[in-house]
Amino acid sequence: MANTPSAEKRIRRNARRADINRARRSRIRTFVKKVESAIEVGDAAAARAAFAAAQPEIMRGVSKGVLHRNTASRKISRLERRISSLESAAG
Repeated sequence: MANTPSAEKRIRRNARRADINRARRSRIRTFVKKVESAIEVGDAAAARAAFAAAQPEIMRGVSKGVLHRNTASRKISRLERRISSLESAAG
């Protein structure tokens, strides 16, 4: 239990930030799922378009402190590699 006004304010602020971070993380996951579903279907053009939308969203998560820089780079790299292999198999 918070004993000081500043501790009470910190609890309120942490709760607000947690909500914002949860929404941002969920938004990132939604963008990634769109890319993954396009890859599963085998539609390279749709996967590339979804990836183009997901990449800045992932990096925005890094700048806002929701994701670590290396985690975001790893996710982007793996998606890029899957799309490239899909394009090379189709082409």
